[in-house]
Amino acid sequence: MSDAAETFRSSLETIERAYEFMLAYAAQGRATDEGQSVGPSIRETLDDLHTALGSIAAEAANAYGDDANSGFIDALGDDAARASHSVQLALSCNRISSQLIDNLNASIHLRAVLTGLFLADEALNISSVR
Repeated sequence: MSDAAETFRSSLETIERAYEFMLAYAAQGRATDEGQSVGPSIRETLDDLHTALGSIAAEAANAYGDDANSGFIDALGDDAARASHSVQLALSCNRISSQLIDNLNASIHLRAVLTGLFLADEALNISSVR
């Protein structure tokens, strides 16, 4: 596997881990993110997610290495940017409740980027088999 594909997959895994963490956080019924002492905080997780969303389209383009999929990569970049704006809104809040994260999880923008990434990852797996 190429370095570009590894970089893409690393960011994809960061996004996937963040989403899974956010699902668990949303289920906790927390009114605030204050007082969490064990494991990564929701703010750290959202910061990591925001960073990964900011680079994922360029990393996907590098992983594919050609212009044949530029339309898909452009759409993925648009979805990632919209999801990133939603994450930034959550990060700007004084307190991050489970309900806020539940609404972020349900955001069509975040779901679009997730499904696009799963498609891109699987297509990369298939194309590397040839």
